[in-house]
Amino acid sequence: MLKKLGRAIKTLITKKSKKPRRPDKPPEEQQPSSSPSPPPANMEQLHRHLPKTPFLFPKTQSAVLPDPSPFFSPQLLPSPLPTNSFFQNLVLKTGDQPEYIHPYLVKSSASSLSLSYPSRFSNSAFIYQIFTADFTVSATNNNNPDRNRPHVISSFDDLSVTLDLPSANLRFFLVRGSPFLTAAVYRGASISISTIHAILHFSSNSSFTKYTIKLNNNQTWLLYTSSPITFTHDLSLITSGEFTGIIRLAVLPGSDPNYESILDRFSSCYPISGEAVFTKSFCLEYKWEKKGWGDLLLLAHPLHLKLLSAEECGITILNDFRYKSIDGELVGVVGDSWALKTAPVPVTWHSIRGIKEDCYPEIVSALFKDVEELNTNPISTNSSYFYGKSIARAARLALIAEEVSALELIPQIKNFLRNTIEPWLDGTFNGNGFLYDDKWGGLVTKQGSLDSGADFGFGIYNDHHYHLGYFLYAISVLVKIDPSWGRKYRPQAYSLMADFMTLSKKKTSNYPRLRCFDLWKLHSWAGGLTEFADGRNQESTSEAVNAYYSAALMGLAYGDTQLVSLGSTLAAFEIHSAQTWWHVKEGDNMYEADFTKENRVVGVLWANKRDSGLWFAPPDWKECRLGIQVLPLLPITEVLFSNMKFVRELVNWVLPSLGRDGVGEGWKGFVYALEGIYDKESAVENLKRLNGFDDGNSKSNLLWWIYSRSDDDDEEVWKWVRGGMYCWFDHYCH
Repeated sequence: MLKKLGRAIKTLITKKSKKPRRPDKPPEEQQPSSSPSPPPANMEQLHRHLPKTPFLFPKTQSAVLPDPSPFFSPQLLPSPLPTNSFFQNLVLKTGDQPEYIHPYLVKSSASSLSLSYPSRFSNSAFIYQIFTADFTVSATNNNNPDRNRPHVISSFDDLSVTLDLPSANLRFFLVRGSPFLTAAVYRGASISISTIHAILHFSSNSSFTKYTIKLNNNQTWLLYTSSPITFTHDLSLITSGEFTGIIRLAVLPGSDPNYESILDRFSSCYPISGEAVFTKSFCLEYKWEKKGWGDLLLLAHPLHLKLLSAEECGITILNDFRYKSIDGELVGVVGDSWALKTAPVPVTWHSIRGIKEDCYPEIVSALFKDVEELNTNPISTNSSYFYGKSIARAARLALIAEEVSALELIPQIKNFLRNTIEPWLDGTFNGNGFLYDDKWGGLVTKQGSLDSGADFGFGIYNDHHYHLGYFLYAISVLVKIDPSWGRKYRPQAYSLMADFMTLSKKKTSNYPRLRCFDLWKLHSWAGGLTEFADGRNQESTSEAVNAYYSAALMGLAYGDTQLVSLGSTLAAFEIHSAQTWWHVKEGDNMYEADFTKENRVVGVLWANKRDSGLWFAPPDWKECRLGIQVLPLLPITEVLFSNMKFVRELVNWVLPSLGRDGVGEGWKGFVYALEGIYDKESAVENLKRLNGFDDGNSKSNLLWWIYSRSDDDDEEVWKWVRGGMYCWFDHYCH
């Protein structure tokens, strides 16, 4: 091991000093005019040095966006509003589709809230949680002037949403990961709790502040109240007299008698809100506001448990207190502040491990052909997604040319990038372009403002991080190779970035906080302003990683270390999530055995479902399932697929599918790219037989990738490399 480590260090130290194959030395990576300062202690200060009046694309009145006013309280409407949040269904159409507020599914109507501790259905093709209205909570007050109003979102934050039922005098504090459903009852309302099951047992403690309810579906629920209350019940309905105060419902997750004593112990302390704070690079802190007395009990999902730093925040993990979930078992954690830490990830322009010089000629030969095609095959699409892929593909050629010293090609690529990017930033592109919507607060496209299906739903806030991630990548590369152009277009570039990277919670912000990224689940959502019975969804984790990686590259290009820090941190969390919930490893117990046996990767991951199919392909098109989790092929792809054992499993699972009639050459390319991680020779031979490539990929990029794979397969060595020398965090902060 030490010998291998020594070889790795020697390679890293000597690699740049080797004589280049070509007469010109590659240029130094573009440095900002002044040395970047370390990221601030609190990354929430991001962009504090930006102009007071940031650039906005022309405003538009979209013809397809829904009206947010029926469900958001008036004081929230002037602020940018969330468009891919964990509670999005509650503000779309009639607001009555369920959302998963772990560990419960909740479903709201104008006068009641139903909750379900869901069971699961699974087979080899999909898994989903079943909503059953275990309890429906409502209240009545004959003197209520708001009895005809729908539910209202009165506040929301990173970790919770507050749902008011004005017609029922109820306010629900829907805090993610709470084993209790907590509601405040106002105005002396009479409580009504109904169930579709039969009540087999109903009893109270001596103080009438705790009730035990046993149902005929083998569930036992506990009902706690902040002051004494008398309930009556029949077979399926529980009612009370007038009450003002707090009620809390919790299901017993199992038969262990310790479960009840734990819930009893923590029943008097309840959270009403929660925020996630980026305290420093690769660190995220959860802080909850709580009321009542005693300690706060919440539930952590598997990735939380992996990243929790118990020593720093003084939490206690209750390993034997567990709730079931489609996301893996949820484990009890006591404490009102959590600290999550992830290892740094390398954000680099070029390959992490370098390329041997004897591989340069083949890559250069492919580069000349690919660059020539930029002129002979101009971009013909006006789709923001496919256009973004095309300009990002060209930008990759520039960085590959730098790495293999083919510097004479860079001016041609630079001109191509200028000519193709500027029309989108200037608003002169024929047939499409970016506009600003002030109803929800964000970018839409010209096409998308008129047609909700155009640009894959970009106009209703679907897939923003995918589309804009490609634009940011191309812009970042152009800024790197042409700093004067970068200075001219910095306002427009930062406006694109801010659409999905804004941290601010201020009403004066133009964009909502982290449009796509879920700070509790630790990955992104797509879906936008479309109502889905299974909540938000995300298909391509690799395109999500690309979005945050590209934002970090933009920070490198502009010398903005705060942006580098945020982009790198989000990319690290997104990678962890992909490896936790999308990558299905043989013998893993995250999902049911029948699903795990037949799948090595999830197709579309929903809040409440796992699907083996894709939006554009059936489950048996396994090459597409692999490809959509790989593209675009970048230096950071190595970190996303750093588990070589899983990569072998994944490729071997897909290879038989390549014999099917009609398999696209572009999809084959991504399979061979992953094969190159453990078998370079076979991957190169397979690549040479390809007669086409994905529209965001190229022969040059595939050769670059395969020839930059290491001959040393000792993963411990390369974990050290990835987490150390090649991480910007270590350079700037140590």
